[in-house]
Amino acid sequence: MELIQENDLILIVHQGRKYLQKAVPGKGFHGKGGTLDFSSLVGLPYGLRRGQYDVFEPTLEDMIMYGVRRETQIVYPKDAYYICFKLNLGRGCRMLEVGTGSGALTILFSRLVGPEGRVVSVEKEERHHKNARKNLERFGNLETIDLRLQDFSDFEEGEFDAAFIDLREPWHIIEKVRSLIKDSASLGVIVPTANQVSETLRALEGIFGDVEVLEILLRKYKCVADRLRPDDRMVAHTGYLLFARKVRENEPARESIDQPISQ
Repeated sequence: MELIQENDLILIVHQGRKYLQKAVPGKGFHGKGGTLDFSSLVGLPYGLRRGQYDVFEPTLEDMIMYGVRRETQIVYPKDAYYICFKLNLGRGCRMLEVGTGSGALTILFSRLVGPEGRVVSVEKEERHHKNARKNLERFGNLETIDLRLQDFSDFEEGEFDAAFIDLREPWHIIEKVRSLIKDSASLGVIVPTANQVSETLRALEGIFGDVEVLEILLRKYKCVADRLRPDDRMVAHTGYLLFARKVRENEPARESIDQPISQ
């Protein structure tokens, strides 16, 4: 059983609202449900109710949604988990990310590749790079992440199992990313507008196959048994997702080793 320790992260839930806090002794949380003294929580198990507050152990989603400091728009969990599924990420993978942003997706990538894998994330904006590093130090595992502050045009490593691009004009680097990933490896791209999708599709032509374009819409429901209905608001369009797989250009067929030698 996990017990709350001093300075542990805790998730406080009150009437559907969530707050990520650190259980610092001598301090507390003050909200519409009253005051919650953090010292009174130390040594108790997660998943408890104190007055009007429920206190849980934070999940990775909680940390990303309520803890990551954002200087850029993050990739939302509804998109992030599907991205990882489509990129076929698993323990031991080498993952290339172009455009670290605030580092939210980088955290998820590193969780999936595990200690045997590696995430190389390239960001050219220094302030985004510094903010992402702070987020990753707090919520990620820097032992599996290699953060690079550089222009991608200067990046020369290769043999990645998958790649993901989160840039305003991804079509400019499609060919270079292709040269850095393994044959048949998956590429993911996220862009906010339809004209960006069109430009990216043109860049993929002929050098990638199994191309898909999609978006994911998330609608939650009011959790009242006698009045079950959709929430008044929903997380609709957050970005277009493009996925493709690297293919070789047409090559001449090899002669079968079983083919008889002509006389």
